[in-house]
Amino acid sequence: MDFQLSEEHLMIQQAARDFAQQELLPGVIERDEKQQFPYEQIKKMGELGFLGMMVDPAYGGSGLDTISYVLAMEEISKIDASASVVMSVNNSLVCWGLQTFGTEEQKQKYLTRLATGEVIGAFCLSEPEAGSDATSQKTTAVDMGDYYILNGTKNWITNGGTADVYLVIAQTHPDLKHKGINALIVEKGMPGFEIGPKEQKLGIRGSDTHSLMFTDVKVPKENRIGEDGFGFKFAMKTLAGGRIGIASQALGIASGAYELALKYSKERKAFGKPICEHQAIAFKLADMAVNIEAARHLCLKAAWDKDNGHNYDMSGAMAKLFASQTAMDTAVEAVQIHGGNGYVKEYHVERFMRDAKITQIYEGTSEIQKIVISREVLKD
Repeated sequence: MDFQLSEEHLMIQQAARDFAQQELLPGVIERDEKQQFPYEQIKKMGELGFLGMMVDPAYGGSGLDTISYVLAMEEISKIDASASVVMSVNNSLVCWGLQTFGTEEQKQKYLTRLATGEVIGAFCLSEPEAGSDATSQKTTAVDMGDYYILNGTKNWITNGGTADVYLVIAQTHPDLKHKGINALIVEKGMPGFEIGPKEQKLGIRGSDTHSLMFTDVKVPKENRIGEDGFGFKFAMKTLAGGRIGIASQALGIASGAYELALKYSKERKAFGKPICEHQAIAFKLADMAVNIEAARHLCLKAAWDKDNGHNYDMSGAMAKLFASQTAMDTAVEAVQIHGGNGYVKEYHVERFMRDAKITQIYEGTSEIQKIVISREVLKD
């Protein structure tokens, strides 16, 4: 057991913290209010290596471990969860999936540009009737020999309008059910590919979320990831790592809300003393601190499992389940500690409360995480 972060880990953590404070904090309330995608900030994140953290330097990445990624995700999410979800999808779902399962040609063509932030990616699994039930893919990819004809609709796609590279999960062999699903690389601008209106969301409002429509889109066969029928396994393996990213996002939201509540409780006075000296508030802060520390350890354990080649299905699911609940609980209590000011945008905590909820939903709802965990614990 070694609970001490390495010097490199501390440097990465500090770099992410500095970037978040200097580049993301200015304008974060306005971006949320106007639903503005943080174009300039994301570009700078790419230049600093935050969009391809775990990608081999041979493909333009930073070549870092998953622990580094968790530390950076927490710091970015403390300030702007809309920016951190872009970072999470690009790192966990798109870059990792391509690096692990893509061909050398696919890596050269797509991964190098994604890792540097020259372009960003999107992961397209969810559909109107296939959210938690990912096996029920209605989007079809008909094998035409040298290419596929793609038809269907994808819902709630992060980076839906700003991405240039889309990893699309589609059914090729319906009779084989989940074993007949493929993963295809689709480029923005391919004929027949349309992007729907931006969704009006409760939280992470700076992130652009869209429905995507595919009508007879011709996708070259060399854009298929893995063997024929590998798509569902690809999605599940990729999402397992994605859960570590979203768990870290939830951790950051909780940490950010807690730090603001702690600071405010020392400044705000009631009945002649700072409110943190009242037991009702002090106990709230104690509960927050315990749950955040537990969530952090779960996130780092899942990252350690991944870095050491261990199965991280259960540890990743545990991290996401607990961290997302911690984010929600902590943000709600942070608003309560701020009292009336907690309901006002300029104090930030109401945004944390709105942003927290999605961490219990995307990349596998909390209920799905419990299915994953229960299956693992009942194996023996």
